Amino acid sequence: MSTRKPLIGVTTSRRSGWRIYPLIALNVRLAGGRPLRWMAGRAADIDAVDGIIIGGGDDISPDLYGGRIVTSARLDPDRDRLERDMVLAAFERNKPVLGICRGSQMLNIALGGSLHQDAYATYAASDHIRTILPRKTVCLEPGTRLAGVAGAAPMKVNALHSQAVDRLGRGLRVAARDTGGMIQAIERVSEPFAIGVQWHPEHLFYAHRQMGIFRALVAAAAARRDAAPQLPGVDATM
Repeated sequence: MSTRKPLIGVTTSRRSGWRIYPLIALNVRLAGGRPLRWMAGRAADIDAVDGIIIGGGDDISPDLYGGRIVTSARLDPDRDRLERDMVLAAFERNKPVLGICRGSQMLNIALGGSLHQDAYATYAASDHIRTILPRKTVCLEPGTRLAGVAGAAPMKVNALHSQAVDRLGRGLRVAARDTGGMIQAIERVSEPFAIGVQWHPEHLFYAHRQMGIFRALVAAAAARRDAAPQLPGVDATM
């Protein structure tokens, strides 16, 4: 068994990654992993990491799921391509994935799903809260992987999104909804490990249940790495 900490690739925006990445990196380190920042325009090697996190940020281009162009949206087509490719490559190699906010939406889109572009217009009963503080209540679906790693009781989370998952992608199920019925978390039904949360657990590193999500990803990355056949010339203790 390897003694090195699992390496986790973390995708970020070129515009806002400077403030988003340090928090995600902190959570990865607290969970026992090593973070590696990826962004469009730089090399990203899925074979070099043990798992990936698709971070938050800009809206995803509606071209990927048949939506309509919203003039106020900030799009990054290069990042869209990078992240979609990384999600699919991770599944091909049986590597775990955690999607955060935009990342949860990308997980869904990569597997053929779609989004509500104005989620609060669709779910009028959902509390329209926009804050990094844990003020939105989400209810976890019993028996899901997310409930297993974060606990089954309702939890308070933050909310910074305007879009949300609509039609589920292949092999995904709902893991949590808010009190108005809006999907707040999704997960892959079978292996490899894949969870997408609509909130930002990296801001809630002081909360045991939120850290449980990062710990689960790092544990899945370590288990996958230790179970994979060792390639010739690769030092497992690196």
